[in-house]
Amino acid sequence: MKKLFLSILLIFISLVVSSQISADKFGKGITINGKDSSYQMKVGFRIQTLFDHQWKEDVSTGDFSEKNAKFFIRRSRLKFGGFILNPKLQFKAELSLSNRDLSGGSGSEFSEAANLILDASLSYNFYKNWSILFGQRKLPGNRERVISSGDLQLVDRSRLNSRYTTDRDVGFQLLHHHLIGNKFLVKETFAITGGEGRNVTAGHFDGYGYAFKMELFPFGAFESKGDYKGGATKRESTPKLSLAMSYDNNNNAVRSRGRGGSFITDESGSYFGKDLNTFFLDMMFKYQGLTLMAEYAQRDTGDEIPSVFDNEGNNIGTFYTGNAVNVVAGYNLPSNWEFTMRYTTNNPDINVANAEKEYTMGISKYIVGHKLKVQTDYTYRNVDGGADLKYFRFQTDMHF
Repeated sequence: MKKLFLSILLIFISLVVSSQISADKFGKGITINGKDSSYQMKVGFRIQTLFDHQWKEDVSTGDFSEKNAKFFIRRSRLKFGGFILNPKLQFKAELSLSNRDLSGGSGSEFSEAANLILDASLSYNFYKNWSILFGQRKLPGNRERVISSGDLQLVDRSRLNSRYTTDRDVGFQLLHHHLIGNKFLVKETFAITGGEGRNVTAGHFDGYGYAFKMELFPFGAFESKGDYKGGATKRESTPKLSLAMSYDNNNNAVRSRGRGGSFITDESGSYFGKDLNTFFLDMMFKYQGLTLMAEYAQRDTGDEIPSVFDNEGNNIGTFYTGNAVNVVAGYNLPSNWEFTMRYTTNNPDINVANAEKEYTMGISKYIVGHKLKVQTDYTYRNVDGGADLKYFRFQTDMHF
């Protein structure tokens, strides 16, 4: 990690010496322009601190006697983006620096290294409204996942996302958009990726990931890309609506949640894979201070059998399959105090996990939009046949 920071520092110093630096208002980062205008790079930094207090039910008594309170540096990230030679050739990189944010790494599949690279990609607008992207980025999956963790309406994402998201992967993405008439905007994204998720170095497991997403904007584009920002920090003067459908086929997936979760192996260490098919429907509606978002997710295996057994009949792993619904409604007052409610129901297949429902109420204070804010929420999770959970969270978010 020290070598990484030293390398970043040396690169930054060399750029400063040979470039022109400008800083816009808070939240826009630092912009570095080449003296010959051959490149531009924006540098940003995020700190997200979290207090989390949980109460877990004792099933035998019904009391919430098990308590746990924790403080976290939830996220701490460096972000880079800009263009090289031509504004049509763009790059993006994002690094996670906090231990709480380095999820899913450090195993042999990751070369025993920290899972710190989030985004690392190049994109090229090669013809009119067509662009191609190569590298590691978020896939065109559920809306809540594509929304940045710094732009969320509540403290964190829902159980639909944590259980069914297709997350990030490495490969190609083809993006296109066009207008029907004067306002009706249509966007399409196609992706072909490795299928294992971010930062896996173990090689290919005899399958690829294929994804497609279509988005419809009958009333035109949102202001400031608000279709992928939680809450009404930018108040739409006219109603705006986004409707989306996406499908992902992860061929021969060897992780329990496709591009996330544990790797499924037998006693000899051989990986066991199945086809995973994930389908999403979602919508985002905004008008003035009102925000409505809804999502549906459904995942199954190609043979409709999520459990994996060895030759002796022992269960060696289970793919997470089932369906979920997530609905969020919020209203942002003129004073930029926003009140939000969320309802999530998760229905895993039999023998995968217990069904559950979550009820969340949250309050956010936007000081400088999503770039400087304070958020708090309270959630009750009802688990069928298991221990219920209550938790209170308080979070601050700063992004310059």
